[in-house]
Amino acid sequence: MKTIGLVGAGHMGSGLGWALREGGHDVVTSLAGRSARTARLAEEAGLRVAAHPADVLAEAEVILVVTPPGAALDAAAGIAALAADVAARPLVADLNATSPTTAVAAAEVLAAAGFDFVDGSISGPPPTVRPGARVYLSGLRAAEVAELRWTRATPVVVGERAGAASAVKMSTASVYKGLMGLMTQAIRSAAAYGVLEPVMADLGDGHGTPYEVALAATKAHRYVAEMREIAGAQAGAGLTPALFEAFAEIWADVADQPLADGRPEDLTRDVTARQVADGLRS
Repeated sequence: MKTIGLVGAGHMGSGLGWALREGGHDVVTSLAGRSARTARLAEEAGLRVAAHPADVLAEAEVILVVTPPGAALDAAAGIAALAADVAARPLVADLNATSPTTAVAAAEVLAAAGFDFVDGSISGPPPTVRPGARVYLSGLRAAEVAELRWTRATPVVVGERAGAASAVKMSTASVYKGLMGLMTQAIRSAAAYGVLEPVMADLGDGHGTPYEVALAATKAHRYVAEMREIAGAQAGAGLTPALFEAFAEIWADVADQPLADGRPEDLTRDVTARQVADGLRS
């Protein structure tokens, strides 16, 4: 059974690590420089903790990288920089929400240091929150990552080209997070005009519940970079990036509001639209 190294044991990373550990893998990560919250999530997921990132590289046969989108290239450079300290060259699967261009750039950084690369992306919440996340994979060695003992998550290979799995995420996230951005702005504007109750009654739950809006707000700081990655992906497809550049501005504003200071694992599902509006009041 392969040892899996994890770079990034936050909410999603620790959830995936837990799912693989449940499948029988030894999952190891380093908490060097990470927050107390990350340490708690790693402990709750039952992950083994190594003292230094180089130890993770030395022990693992596959490295999964799950960082905020804006940190993807730094994470690739960090792994490449450790190459001088270890003889091992584990397979690196980047599962970050980035554009195909960024995925290819990460692959080039890692290839220069002797690492093979699998492009990946994740659709759905962490398996610790709800089973059923899909892990999209592409690249010449994508099947090797798909063959890991995933539990409560489903791997899907979408081709041999680096960037294909990222393109899936950029397309689906444009809908999921774009619609959530619209719902967020609808709640904020309705509250400002004093018509929140009739607006929520008219919209119902089909466009996003108050809980889902609050959950998105706690991740708004991550969404800013992701919206910019989507804008870049749209431009790469010959489309205007303006829509998602605007969504980046929306999530940047949300990230500055009190509701964004919460942690997703601490939210209760009975949060109301009024509480959300109050937490997002500029």
